[in-house]
Amino acid sequence: MHTPTSGPQPGPQHRPGAWRRGAAGAGFRPHRWTGRTGLAIGVDVGGTKVAAGVVDPEGRILSRAKRSTPGSEPRAVEEVIVELVEELGRGHRIRSVGIGAAGWMDLDGGTVLFSPHLAWRNEPLRDNLQRLLRRPVLLANDADAAAWAEWRFGAGRNENRLVCITLGTGIGGAMVMDGRLERGRFGVAGEFGHQIIMPGGHRCECGNRGCWEQYASGNALGREARELAAANSPVAQELLKAVGGRTELITGVVVTELAKAGDPTSRELLEEVGEWLGLGLANLAAALDPGTFVIGGGLCDAGELLVAPARKAFARNLTGRGFRPAAGIELAALGPDAGLIGAADLSRVRSLIRR
Repeated sequence: MHTPTSGPQPGPQHRPGAWRRGAAGAGFRPHRWTGRTGLAIGVDVGGTKVAAGVVDPEGRILSRAKRSTPGSEPRAVEEVIVELVEELGRGHRIRSVGIGAAGWMDLDGGTVLFSPHLAWRNEPLRDNLQRLLRRPVLLANDADAAAWAEWRFGAGRNENRLVCITLGTGIGGAMVMDGRLERGRFGVAGEFGHQIIMPGGHRCECGNRGCWEQYASGNALGREARELAAANSPVAQELLKAVGGRTELITGVVVTELAKAGDPTSRELLEEVGEWLGLGLANLAAALDPGTFVIGGGLCDAGELLVAPARKAFARNLTGRGFRPAAGIELAALGPDAGLIGAADLSRVRSLIRR
């Protein structure tokens, strides 16, 4: 993502501008044109699909297209992105393109240092795509893009200190502070899922033990349910019935659907995950003191079944509780479109010119 260490940042006070073609190989610099006008395309690159949409300045998606992710080879993924942008661009006048993808981006926003789902390792993705698309391209971490969308158009609108948490397979996160994305000194802030809340606890894919995402994610919910079913507990009968007795098919999605249908065991499992969620949020509040937490991701399909126990655990564990204002905890408003909308809008407000 293009977030320089100094100078104007994305936000309501700084609106750099339009694309102008110039000498090959030259850099970018802001233009006076206010970048909030015009249409932009957002592209959300996932492990299984690449979704794209034309987004207007109010965050509305005017048209959509998608493709299956063609394996992990960088050139093949770039070709799919180009196909989608060209398809959508035929019916609209597009100002810029924003790409949201899981992974670590350098501070200049030109290179994907590492992506967990794709074979991007020090990949100069922005330059590659700008050469192919002949339009300005912004590269963003998907959690950053989603947080920006929720701040601009969703549940965190106009909150000047916002922390977004994305609950899915693991836990992602991002911050919008005083109208700008906060990415940290090295561009990798927001890895909230890897705070250790249970020393010596469950092994995490990152190599540590006891990470937050091992207790408050979709994977954690599925794991706890499978363990209960594998023990042939009498309270797990609805879980087993839902998957035809095949314990290995129990996932967080299965548990969430049963909980919404009223299964008491599934609701209890969700409540436990919610309590771990609230504990982690209390830790983040002690460190960051946001005004609002916005909780998104697939696990949030459980709604208040998850968030209500999280709020209780947050209040119970908050440092200085009773003597300080407490952050609000809200469900995300934009659903799975948040990353696409945020990437498009960021490309618009950071639309730059070539000299």
